[in-house]
Amino acid sequence: MDSYTVFWREMLVFKRTFWKFLASRLVSPILYLVAFGWGLGRSIVTSGGSYLDFAVPGIIALSAMTVSFNAVGVSLNMSRLYHKTLEEYLLAPISPFSFTLGKVLAGMVRGIVGSLIILVLAYLFGAYFELGFWVFAVIFLTCALFAALGVVAAMTVSSHEDMSNFSTFVILPMAFLCGTFFRTEKLPGVIADVIYILPLTHASYSLRSLATGEGLPLISFLVLCGYLILFFTVAVRVIRRV
Repeated sequence: MDSYTVFWREMLVFKRTFWKFLASRLVSPILYLVAFGWGLGRSIVTSGGSYLDFAVPGIIALSAMTVSFNAVGVSLNMSRLYHKTLEEYLLAPISPFSFTLGKVLAGMVRGIVGSLIILVLAYLFGAYFELGFWVFAVIFLTCALFAALGVVAAMTVSSHEDMSNFSTFVILPMAFLCGTFFRTEKLPGVIADVIYILPLTHASYSLRSLATGEGLPLISFLVLCGYLILFFTVAVRVIRRV
């Protein structure tokens, strides 16, 4: 029930800013789809379909990561360091677990909306994408684990500038290297091994495999589950320490 209170508060804020959020979420997907669908994608053919079909699952995973992480990390960092509204939660009889769960659920909602926007636009651009239960399960899981990472980052950095640095050194490299726009197998051996460890790689690989009808890669799904448990546990401990 306490987690619902935190989630409900975040949804009230989301309701007031929904149209701004929607407009901002349309920009990047349209640019990606124009660039990789009508631009670069016309000159590249991949096995089993167009380059746009290949890129869309990665773009969905990318959006799930960035939207969920920023939705929780940036707002929580601002409330902790500048608005000082975090103290209201800390003084209230809300457990660290409930607070973290409420924040993660709120980040998930934003991430899922961002991912659905890309799905709709992708179909309008002519992309082929098989939908099913496991596709949405992977999207939910990706949104949840990066929302939890947003809590960890927001509660451990010492300034808003450090939050930007975290995004630059952690989120941005994953956005471009984790199989979003190309196969990680094309990278040199050691680099490919490092990239394979990262969560976004497994999110992109899972969605791409499901999109082409190859089924859910169990190892990747378990890796995503493991990252969710890890990030959520660390987030609860960080909140408890505060």
